[in-house]
Amino acid sequence: MALTFLRDPQLTPEAREAFFRLWFEVSEAGGSVGFVTPVAPEAVRAATARVAGVVGAGEQRMLGVYEGGADGRLVGTTFLKLNSDFKMRHWAMVVLVMVHPSLQGTGTGGALLTETVAFARSLGLEALRLEVRGGMGLEDFYARHGFKEVGRVPGGLRLRDGDYRDDVMMWLSLD
Repeated sequence: MALTFLRDPQLTPEAREAFFRLWFEVSEAGGSVGFVTPVAPEAVRAATARVAGVVGAGEQRMLGVYEGGADGRLVGTTFLKLNSDFKMRHWAMVVLVMVHPSLQGTGTGGALLTETVAFARSLGLEALRLEVRGGMGLEDFYARHGFKEVGRVPGGLRLRDGDYRDDVMMWLSLD
């Protein structure tokens, strides 16, 4: 299967629907992308509209991964959340790293991160930061791709009553 990476795809109504479907399916499969199961479709749809708005306003840049070409099925995303504060414009936050559940373990996530780094460099960024939900093995995944843990808030995330996870901050210098 050939994958196509597209920087800043237009978020047409069809593209928004594809993004919604991807986000919902990743969330339903237990992905750490802002929701916990069971996932309410209307919550994901509202979040999709918010993200499309910040992308449209230029506050975030999107990287889409498509199966079979740019007109194919959206199977992954990352977003670079740009900083407006002049002291932090040299780095961006990586958010909504998603790969469709059917592609987990195929190397697509690693390829997505590699392309995300290339995208960030093309924008003149010097570093990337991301936050992950502890207890899911995500720290190891990102560490294999060069990210270093630089902070951890024990129990900083409460997913539901009695389910606390560490909020882990990771950093990648692009020099």
